[in-house]
Amino acid sequence: MGSHARPNRLHRTGARVATVALFGAVLPITAGGIAQAATPSATQSADESDRASGEAAAPAGQHQGTLDTRVEDPPSIKADHAFLLDARDGSQERELWAGAKADESVSMASTTKIMTAVVVLKHPEWLDRQITVKQEYRDYVTATGASTADLQTGDKLTVRQLLHAMLIPSGADAAMALADNFGSGDTTEARIADFENQMNTEARQLGMTGTHFDSFDGISHGDNRSTARDLAKLGQRAMLQPVFADVVQNKQFKAEAPAANGHTRYYTWDNTNELLSTYDGALGIKTGSGAEAGYSLVFAAERDNRTLVGAIIGADKNRFDDATKMLDWGFAH
Repeated sequence: MGSHARPNRLHRTGARVATVALFGAVLPITAGGIAQAATPSATQSADESDRASGEAAAPAGQHQGTLDTRVEDPPSIKADHAFLLDARDGSQERELWAGAKADESVSMASTTKIMTAVVVLKHPEWLDRQITVKQEYRDYVTATGASTADLQTGDKLTVRQLLHAMLIPSGADAAMALADNFGSGDTTEARIADFENQMNTEARQLGMTGTHFDSFDGISHGDNRSTARDLAKLGQRAMLQPVFADVVQNKQFKAEAPAANGHTRYYTWDNTNELLSTYDGALGIKTGSGAEAGYSLVFAAERDNRTLVGAIIGADKNRFDDATKMLDWGFAH
């Protein structure tokens, strides 16, 4: 990884407060990922965070869910691009409910970063390697108005820390650092293009037929899209990764990194996913928003040894209410 190769030549590399969270689970998804089924009959459980300053803090108290929904009634939600599945075991899922436009491809905003993490985690041997933050990562955030983990030029953060910085405050600077170091090529542009090709290859292997990536962070160049069905599937598969599940369970994460001046830099990242504070059993997974993309949410929750995973894309700010209704409905079945 690094300038001219994939992870085997990883660059040595590293504060604005941005916010953290998310969790993993029919053996439930735990912080260590979806439990693996012991026998064929066993079951197991399987953001772009909006900008750190973009969403209000979650209200106090947790929603316990209502279990009086009639089985024949679909969840009453506003979003059409929505999908809910029951994670039956590590690699299989069962459709519970699909919205009217669950298979329509639309812009997915920063939920793109779920796939960025999945590609990076194909190389777990590099999790503790350091990457030096380049000024161009900060320049990219400024030029695009993307969400940021406020990584400071010259700081050295590990791949594991960068995953937190990307998934929790939805740092596009962290996403660019990962794409730049896990792609092959002689230039930043070539390495990022190669990384995006890896994202599309992984999407095809997962059967995400309505998905295409032209971005490592959700800032589309014209063809960065997915479906609610595909994103729910991606979320369920991502939660199979113990590291991913560990990252997304955090409401807040603090990191220390060697700074360019030889001192220690302290980062604090918070998450804007309201479900983590308001829904009993919420496990994450990732929020997203954009002027054209609207509001998106890939989410999971675990109750009574069952894990449900869902996705809402291209919605309005009611996405958390809709996700709550979808989960309540799913757990009632």
